[in-house]
Amino acid sequence: MKPCMTLLLSIGLAGTVCAEKSTLDIPLKDIDGKKTNLGAHKGKVMLVVNVASKCGLTPQYKQLQAVHSKYGKKGFTVLGFPCNQFGKQEPGTSLEIKKFCTDNYEVTFPLHSKIEVNGNGAHPLYKQLKKESGGSDKIRWNFEKFLLDSNGKVIKRFSPRTKPNAPEVIAAIEAALKE
Repeated sequence: MKPCMTLLLSIGLAGTVCAEKSTLDIPLKDIDGKKTNLGAHKGKVMLVVNVASKCGLTPQYKQLQAVHSKYGKKGFTVLGFPCNQFGKQEPGTSLEIKKFCTDNYEVTFPLHSKIEVNGNGAHPLYKQLKKESGGSDKIRWNFEKFLLDSNGKVIKRFSPRTKPNAPEVIAAIEAALKE
């Protein structure tokens, strides 16, 4: 009886593994509250960033927009995910966040509804990104970055203080675009 149980457990576990959602399929909401997912950007290299409007690192929006503009036509996009978990530095509503980004940094890259990135309330996208990156299971602060390939797999993770236009980020983006 034990061999049968082992086989059944193996089959059951295999089914569970296969049923796991791809990063591209995880449900999201854009900044306007419309349902979306990363699958909307399949085929593009993506830089996923948790952002905040009242942070010392907020000026990175300018660099994020510049990188998005420079590489956008080559199959790249930045994706911003507002988060209020670090020093309550993103207190605004979606409308306020969108207005702030547009008025102050002329952001044209996709922004999403505010999410949590750590703890029990962490969004499934961030749970998956942290798991795939093989690094820390915690986001350290606002503006931590994940570079994803065109199929939504994590290529590299960058610390919040690493600027979006840092040589190592640009080199990783350019290498991913060539694949």
